[in-house]
Amino acid sequence: MGYRTVVMYIEIGCFVVCVAGWILVCSTQSIEIWTWSEVNSIVLTTANYFSNLWKDCISDSTGVSDCKGIPSMLALNWDIHMCRALIIISIILAFFGSILVLVGMKCTKIGGSEITNAKVTFAGGMNYLIGGMCAMVAFSYYGNKINSEFQNPNYVEQKFEIGVGVFIGWGGSTLLVAGGLIYSILAGREAFKSRSDTDIKNYASSARTEVTGTRKSRSSSGSRNSSISVISSTTRKTGSNAYV
Repeated sequence: MGYRTVVMYIEIGCFVVCVAGWILVCSTQSIEIWTWSEVNSIVLTTANYFSNLWKDCISDSTGVSDCKGIPSMLALNWDIHMCRALIIISIILAFFGSILVLVGMKCTKIGGSEITNAKVTFAGGMNYLIGGMCAMVAFSYYGNKINSEFQNPNYVEQKFEIGVGVFIGWGGSTLLVAGGLIYSILAGREAFKSRSDTDIKNYASSARTEVTGTRKSRSSSGSRNSSISVISSTTRKTGSNAYV
């Protein structure tokens, strides 16, 4: 099995991993349980509070739940807006990364030459990597905020715990980062190595041409000097014979 075949299978595996991570990150937007808290008032009545970046929900012991969207966008804290923006940026970057990788992978043969395909695949891998890092920052910040509020004894408001949506987001962003990193390493090595090799070959050929031209000029000047010396010696001999 050649090197190109191995790289092709690795690219296919990374594509599956990155698409799975992108789907997981997208699914967190519809998952309602990013934070949850259970409040026991009496034995027969239990209320569960849970929320995500977009709405707050409550359910009782009978399983009936009711959700309400966040009423004011401007009244939200800056960290909620930051997490929203980072996750949306991650989803967009991963989407365009999938398109670029599909064009540049070795198994598709759409991009053109090998160097062009490697550059396109490298761009797609960087999209995956940056998108995964954005999602990782958002989910990590949100989870750390919940944990710090829960562990703070001076926090008097209702305390929540980390929900399933944050854990799914961590898994999806990890897949995006891992797949994008492998794409960037493989495609970047091939793209920039091929470029450097091409530059070296061009430099070597130009240097060889210059050396060949110098040798030709030296040989032509040497032959010209020898011809002049032969002509001058012949002239001298002719003049001496005429004098005799």
